[in-house]
Amino acid sequence: MASLKTKGDLAELKVAVDLVERGYRIAIPFGEDVDFDLILIRDERLERVQVKHAESDGHVVHVKCYSHSLTNGRIRRTKRYTSRTIEWLAVYDKTTDTCFYISAAELGEGRSVLHLRLTEARNNQRERIRYADDYLAPERRRPSMEPAGFEPATSRMQTERSTN
Repeated sequence: MASLKTKGDLAELKVAVDLVERGYRIAIPFGEDVDFDLILIRDERLERVQVKHAESDGHVVHVKCYSHSLTNGRIRRTKRYTSRTIEWLAVYDKTTDTCFYISAAELGEGRSVLHLRLTEARNNQRERIRYADDYLAPERRRPSMEPAGFEPATSRMQTERSTN
């Protein structure tokens, strides 16, 4: 089994390749003490990207929206990602060999975990689901009109609602 550092490095490379193949330019920050791993250059704007490695179960990608600073193997500080520190949380899922891009606007004030569904829910749930297919590119989605306290709707869910 690869170390956490090796998994993180692999994820960064996979996301960097994916972004370049999509026609974006990227920059890599120097040093370990920054809150992001890559810089996406879009139309001369710089967008901070934090990269995460995940291994889904084939149905759901569990995305950790935080990281730990370690000193001598002990957690020194937990850092939750928000729109103040990044623009994108990019996730490389080893199981599907796919990169997903979550806008920092969906992270709120520092959530712990976010789930991207790869398959339909077994209980037939249709509402308040983030379908992984909606997160395949670093594109902004319209903000949802969900009541406060609920997770934002995905673009697929908004489309399904509008047909009812």
